[in-house]
Amino acid sequence: MGFTDQGLQSRRMVVFAAVFLLMTFLILYSSNAGSNASNYTSFRVSINHVRKPTNLKKWAGKDGYVPILGNKTMTLHCQYCALVTSSSHVLGSHAGDDIDHTECVIRMNDAPTLGYEADVGNRTSVRVVAHSSVFRVIRRPNEILHGMDSRPVIIFWGPPNKIGKDAKGTLYRLIQRFSMTYTNVSCFSITPNKMHKFDSLFQKETGRDRQKSHSWLSTGWFTMVIAIEICDNIKVYGMVPPSHCGKKSGLKKMPYHYYKPRGADECVTYLQNESGRRGNHHRFITEKQVFARWAKQYNINFTHPTW
Repeated sequence: MGFTDQGLQSRRMVVFAAVFLLMTFLILYSSNAGSNASNYTSFRVSINHVRKPTNLKKWAGKDGYVPILGNKTMTLHCQYCALVTSSSHVLGSHAGDDIDHTECVIRMNDAPTLGYEADVGNRTSVRVVAHSSVFRVIRRPNEILHGMDSRPVIIFWGPPNKIGKDAKGTLYRLIQRFSMTYTNVSCFSITPNKMHKFDSLFQKETGRDRQKSHSWLSTGWFTMVIAIEICDNIKVYGMVPPSHCGKKSGLKKMPYHYYKPRGADECVTYLQNESGRRGNHHRFITEKQVFARWAKQYNINFTHPTW
């Protein structure tokens, strides 16, 4: 009987192990299948089914920008704008002179001009800064303010509880101190209501809820929309088309930022974020698909590379 009981117990252990492995497989499969809502293919299909494009000229509202100090208003309007990205594709472009001769020049985050003037120009009219880049911008004011127009604008975006007018945290105090020190710079933050509108715009343009799809809007997304609001014609420098990183032929490795030559590869960053399933990710390729659709509607041209 002892032998029989031992054999029966062994068989039960084998059955239990088999069931456990099967359940584990099913759980993993279900998790992966459920997360497909955020992968590249799902986003691409959604974009192709967008029926009516958003009129960003009507969507825009200057009341969506709150001055950090005083009662300034966002009244900037430019007929021609150069939107200079932080991509390393601008290196070797020799576009600096063309950029500097454009009526308004828009840059992002802490992208410098010192040492890169031949390719990215020297002037800055507007700088759009994410909450995650505030420390890097504030700690190098001379570099960031170098070449800025006489009455430049800096627009800060991020969660209202970090940079909003009612926020009392470290980031807001840093921005406030910066604004008090450099009074010739008009500093604004984006209102909570407008931040929500940016989320709604992403959902309308992609068919995906930003939060449910675990997506983070990039500074490029905010900057492009802001540029459309204030510019009649936009020339974008250094932004690759949405299909660029999907090419099968071997692409030359390009640093994600032109000022960080040893940084992450651009296409690796784009593809990893686009297909990321857990945690929050920028959907760079999805955003560029939207930009491609906006191009004709808002007089947007892309160069270095040309789309």
